[in-house]
Amino acid sequence: MGWIYLLLGGLCEVGFTTCMRFTEGFRNIPWTLAFLAFIAVSMALLEMASRTVPLGTAYAVWGGIGALGTVIVGMLWFGEPVSGVRILLIVGLVGCIAGLRLAGGGH
Repeated sequence: MGWIYLLLGGLCEVGFTTCMRFTEGFRNIPWTLAFLAFIAVSMALLEMASRTVPLGTAYAVWGGIGALGTVIVGMLWFGEPVSGVRILLIVGLVGCIAGLRLAGGGH
């Protein structure tokens, strides 16, 4: 169950980084509230995951999923650069996340 919590928490991290783009210095109240809600849920899920997945592994996977998702959102919806090098690095990040799981980083 811890790995499911990590996946969902990482996706919520993508939610809060995307919302952060629209908070306008935290003056845009609806986006700020969404940002805070996503952070709270993401952190709660990370805490729940760390009960069964080693903390270092949980944090690395959670952060990796968030980083991966945020880069993809940036490229698809915000016109951030898409290049062969960025794609290669994304593939490497996914490989590292999978490697942590396969290396016995939890139940």
